[in-house]
Amino acid sequence: QLQLVESGGGLVQPGGSLRLSCTASGFSLASYAIGWFRQAPGKEREGVSCISRGGRSTSVANSVKGRFTVSRDNAKNTVYLQMNSLKPEDTAVYYCAAGVIVTTTPSAFHSWGQGTQVTVSS
Repeated sequence: QLQLVESGGGLVQPGGSLRLSCTASGFSLASYAIGWFRQAPGKEREGVSCISRGGRSTSVANSVKGRFTVSRDNAKNTVYLQMNSLKPEDTAVYYCAAGVIVTTTPSAFHSWGQGTQVTVSS
């Protein structure tokens, strides 16, 4: 089991921005596709975005398309999720996970972080 750590969550007003980071210790994220997921209370875990190992291929959920952008810096062993124009319905715990293919299907990922809370509220 690989250990991933998310950071960058917090409280933001509607229309604001946050950048989440996903890092790892003891192994290189560059060997994996990295997905971002979120789970709101009482709801199923939802795929948000995913980026390939080299960063050339991405997948973005329709619910966040045009507002969220995934990127990675393999030299820094970090994957980012830039979230703009945030809405109250974006409130959730956000997770990053390591996998093999570019997909937003949670079952395709084998190692998960503990999550970071994002709250969008005025």
